[in-house]
Amino acid sequence: MKSMVIGGAGFIGSHLCEALLEAGDEVYCIDDFSLGSRENLARCIERPSFRFYEANASVRKDLLPIFREVQPEQVFHLAANSDIQASASNPGVEYQRTYTTTYLVLDCMRECGVKKLFFSSTSAVYGDKRNILLTEATPSLEPVSYYGAAKLGSEALISAFSYMNDFSSLVFRFPNVIGPHLTHGVIFDFVHRLRQNPHELVILGNGRQTKPYIYVDDLIEAILKFRDSPQGVTIYNLGVDGATQVTHIAEIIVEEMGLHDVKFKYTGGESGWKGDVPCFRYDLTKIHEAGWRAKLSSDEAVRRTVREYLQSGGSK
Repeated sequence: MKSMVIGGAGFIGSHLCEALLEAGDEVYCIDDFSLGSRENLARCIERPSFRFYEANASVRKDLLPIFREVQPEQVFHLAANSDIQASASNPGVEYQRTYTTTYLVLDCMRECGVKKLFFSSTSAVYGDKRNILLTEATPSLEPVSYYGAAKLGSEALISAFSYMNDFSSLVFRFPNVIGPHLTHGVIFDFVHRLRQNPHELVILGNGRQTKPYIYVDDLIEAILKFRDSPQGVTIYNLGVDGATQVTHIAEIIVEEMGLHDVKFKYTGGESGWKGDVPCFRYDLTKIHEAGWRAKLSSDEAVRRTVREYLQSGGSK
């Protein structure tokens, strides 16, 4: 199959490119390196069935000619601003990198007759509903971050384009994804802070923020398993067993780095930053009944990622 991966040089996208190549697909990767890197594609770039296009998916004149040239059979849309905290002071980043890219991808699919889409959505579309077990049918989606709002708007566009153009669209709402190629997030931040000061670690909020963390290989396995979705929009919550508290992540990192007597200093408040949801719980019944379950629990994913990140030198 001809597969186009938009945002393919990023953290998740690069892993997906590798998996699609292993599955026998021709892979056409688009990225502008605003968040991704060439290094992430090291295992792909020499493969004869891989081709890379450096282009901005939020610019129609850059994106449409590639669609016309490639004529993909399936599009995996992962281009977005993945650093939620960074966009808190600049919502325009989400409008361009998250919402606009989705509209243009869908319109290019429409114009070129492409019918199959995978879209990476997020738990952030639900908003702050910490006392509710979140299902795919949870009503009143009320995102509290610009990122969540842009993703929810993207889901609305996908719904309309899928109906109007007979698309088969698979949407995953997943939590924090971790693993090799990590470029930001709590593990990345804590490791670098402790290297600068191994005696004290500043932790945003009260440290009791508790969220599920999914290992990237589990996510990629699920994408490939459900890629042949029926016509219309199919939505899954994608998650793991358990959740991990921020302070426990800090403790794991301190232990794996071999540090001692590290003082944790909290900035205070329930959330790490405005728009951060301190905890939530997914109902995973739908995807479990469909035959998928994550191999690693949240705590296992965190510890494995920390070890791999430190073994890699902790710089990429």
